[in-house]
Amino acid sequence: MSQTENRQAEIERAGVHRRRLARMIGENAVAILAATPERKRNNDVDYPYRANSDFRYLTGFLEPEAIAVIAPGHPQGAFTLFVRERDPAAETWTGKRAGTDGAIDNYGADAAYPIEAFDASLAEMVAGRDTLYLTRGIHPAFEQRIAEAMAGLESQGRGHTPPATTVSLNTPLHEMRLVKSDDEIALMRRAAEVSAAGHEAAMHACEPGVTEYQLAATLHHVYGWAGMHWAYPTIVGAGENGCILHYTENASVIEHGDLVLIDSGAENAGYAGDITRTFPANGRFTSAQRALYDIVLAANEAGIAACQAGAPANAPHLAAREVLVDGLIALGLLGGDRESVIESDAYRVFFMHGTSHFLGMDVHDVGAYKQAGEWRALEPGMVLTVEPGLYVAPDCAEAPAAYRGMGIRIEDDVLITRDGPDVLTGDVVKKPDDIETLMSEASPT
Repeated sequence: MSQTENRQAEIERAGVHRRRLARMIGENAVAILAATPERKRNNDVDYPYRANSDFRYLTGFLEPEAIAVIAPGHPQGAFTLFVRERDPAAETWTGKRAGTDGAIDNYGADAAYPIEAFDASLAEMVAGRDTLYLTRGIHPAFEQRIAEAMAGLESQGRGHTPPATTVSLNTPLHEMRLVKSDDEIALMRRAAEVSAAGHEAAMHACEPGVTEYQLAATLHHVYGWAGMHWAYPTIVGAGENGCILHYTENASVIEHGDLVLIDSGAENAGYAGDITRTFPANGRFTSAQRALYDIVLAANEAGIAACQAGAPANAPHLAAREVLVDGLIALGLLGGDRESVIESDAYRVFFMHGTSHFLGMDVHDVGAYKQAGEWRALEPGMVLTVEPGLYVAPDCAEAPAAYRGMGIRIEDDVLITRDGPDVLTGDVVKKPDDIETLMSEASPT
């Protein structure tokens, strides 16, 4: 599918999401959300702009300085956009804008106005509505601005009565985003395929003397060639850098005996892939590396097997943790039995993070893990990661020297289906023998 076709599909998909939300909130309510602002990097250079996921999910609109109003049953239509007007001088420098005409013709808005008209239009947009849905914590400055405007309307009187209740839009919207449609799953499957290709290219490119940033560049080249971008800052940690969970310096030279941990994923039309693989820099695991790696791989497989519809959301973590603890005890890195080690949290010296998180438009995607204080049940259409790891700090006195400075994590993206787990990231090898075989092959040209 071409980029143009992808964009059109995204806009149509946003319309489906918007109409679904409108049905959920009903004609006595109005929802207002804004695109997050551009952020300055330095002087006259901004960070690359990405619309916040909630706004993109409901509008498909990717420009900054935009506000969406969803008001079911409104006389001028349920969907209004406030956007930047066309400006030929500005567009010469920063690219074309949709403008108000484009917001209607290309993005399905029932009405569109210049962004400067929003404040004057707000009273009319909320008139007669009992409930205002507003995002919380997504765009704090805008959310505060609306709260102050509602207080102002209330104090003015003159018939401009604001909605009696303000409700977080996050809950209904994020529950919508949590369960993916077939179209969204197809996008995530493609993101996983390209992410997998990037990881295998990095394995091919790796050898002692290569730098971490060169492997990151290899991944990013694969993503870019497929028309994608990285979904989050790529982690390439060699040797003891692999023990730093969110290491992103990617500055070290990779040495002969290092394990290399890469955590990286591509973003496809706003949807993330998220893969971690760990492999030996020289193409061969040592016996100590293999011993720890086999434990993490078994934990990864156990976590995936636990990804069953109806299982509690923490089932993958519990399954993986048991395997990790048993393995650490078997190797002599921990003493006691499984129950006592888990109860005392002694394992957290080597495994200090959760095993899973939801995945979607955000790499750590939205949606509540618990409902009414209990772990929610996994449902078909949810996508989550399974990413157990073991990390032996270089100064870890509890571990024999052969294990110190090793960081190992194996992460896959798993779709929950009625028929069991569907591993979206199965295209990239993770069994030790398969990794060694791949790395022994000549890098493809």
